Amino acid sequence: MKLKPLIPILLAIVLALSLLSACAPQTAAAENGGISIVSTIFPSYDFAREITAGTDADITLLLQPGEEVHSFDPTSQDIIRIQNADLFLYVGGENDTWVTGVLSGLDKSVNTFRMMDFVTLYEEELVAGMQPENEDASGEQEWDEHVWTAPVNAISIVKAMTAELITLDPDNAIAYQANSDAYVQKLQALDQSFRDVVDAASRKTFVFADRFAVRYFAEEFGLSYYAAFPGCSAETEASSATVASLIDHVKAENIPVVFYIEMSNQQMANTIAESTGAKPMLFHTSHNVTKAEFESGATYLSLMQNNLPALKAALS
Repeated sequence: MKLKPLIPILLAIVLALSLLSACAPQTAAAENGGISIVSTIFPSYDFAREITAGTDADITLLLQPGEEVHSFDPTSQDIIRIQNADLFLYVGGENDTWVTGVLSGLDKSVNTFRMMDFVTLYEEELVAGMQPENEDASGEQEWDEHVWTAPVNAISIVKAMTAELITLDPDNAIAYQANSDAYVQKLQALDQSFRDVVDAASRKTFVFADRFAVRYFAEEFGLSYYAAFPGCSAETEASSATVASLIDHVKAENIPVVFYIEMSNQQMANTIAESTGAKPMLFHTSHNVTKAEFESGATYLSLMQNNLPALKAALS
């Protein structure tokens, strides 16, 4: 995937605006001495929020609630926020190709935290009936970037992020470590809850009439799957052959649930459900939240806990 064409223009704007921002009033966090953190997407934003709870940390989420990550373009203000951050959190996958260009164009180095550096990575794969991306017709593989979807990966990321924050802000080391330890216990309980559901299940296969953005989740819990698109696909309209293949799998294996993910129009899931009698249900990958979810205090933990009854129904 090529760098976003607007980035060179935005970087030029940033260089000009950064001169002005040097004389601008400091943020509340800066005035209070709190660390400034900028995150590209919701999971790393929420992890940082949990670790720094009770401190003066200032945490910014670039991907606005309700916005689709595949269509994200950083604004000049976003780039200024990154440049002024004490720590910049990002995933490091296909949807973050713009990050390299932005970081290399800044007039100072920025401390970064790349989530994909702290887990064992899987390449995206094409399973039976899955529709490949047009741009991937060459057969080249891409790393699946949805690393946070397995709770054990979330634990690894949180521990590494905690260590980084303690290094950057040792004055709050005790608070960060205490928050992190408490949060890791909750993530471990979440992981065990999913294991209990899978262990008690009568089937080990689920179906996504959507992008399959939970490869790490499936691998961790030993689940097989059928899906319309790979996790990072930009495709939104499935071919008739793809839809027919999913319908055939659902019918052949009497699969009771067809999943769609957040920010989806659900149309494909509804079509397959109408043809098979399966129930369309949301499986939230937590890559982003709606404005209503954000304002109501949704967290990675709450979103993943909501997946428990859905997964139980799908594996029954």
